[in-house]
Amino acid sequence: MKKKYLFPSLVIALAVVTAGYIVFSSGGLSRLSSAKPFAFADKALAAKFDYLSKNGNSSCSGNFLQSVKSGTTGTGRLEGSCCSPMDPKRYSEQVAGLKQYANVPEIPPDPYDIDASLAQKLTGYYDTQLTPDEQKAYDYAMQNSMEKGPCCCKCWRWYVYGGLGKLLIQKYHFTGQQVTDIWNLSDGCGGPETS
Repeated sequence: MKKKYLFPSLVIALAVVTAGYIVFSSGGLSRLSSAKPFAFADKALAAKFDYLSKNGNSSCSGNFLQSVKSGTTGTGRLEGSCCSPMDPKRYSEQVAGLKQYANVPEIPPDPYDIDASLAQKLTGYYDTQLTPDEQKAYDYAMQNSMEKGPCCCKCWRWYVYGGLGKLLIQKYHFTGQQVTDIWNLSDGCGGPETS
């Protein structure tokens, strides 16, 4: 009679031990217990985050990319994240970091709220041919940005920010490191910063 229950008990015990190992080895429990809610210093930015995180209209689909390229998105703004929920702390850091580039009108000041006509214009720069030196700067950004490119996938953001990178290199003589910084600050995939 005892042998009948021995195998299921071992399976359950093994599952509990495995789950515990995964949680503790990944730091999951410590991350959960130490996580503190983020408090925005700016009430207007908090309200904007609340709106954008709940009312996004952007998509990673090929159809959405085509609508951005053709200017037929049906909206004047491209809002929200594409892949993961927006992170308040990361969003606050991105918007603050992009303020240093406010004198460059082509750089969107908020990676989660982009003027659709600007996005269309920037996609037009994506196929721009660069000189060998300019290409080195672009290649540097491709290799060193957090996403190893302008975005994590070849969605509309890839072409918008890829075009922006080329424009910044040609028109403003940005270095590869500067383009890398712009791409990192403009990551619109959602979630906290990754490296």
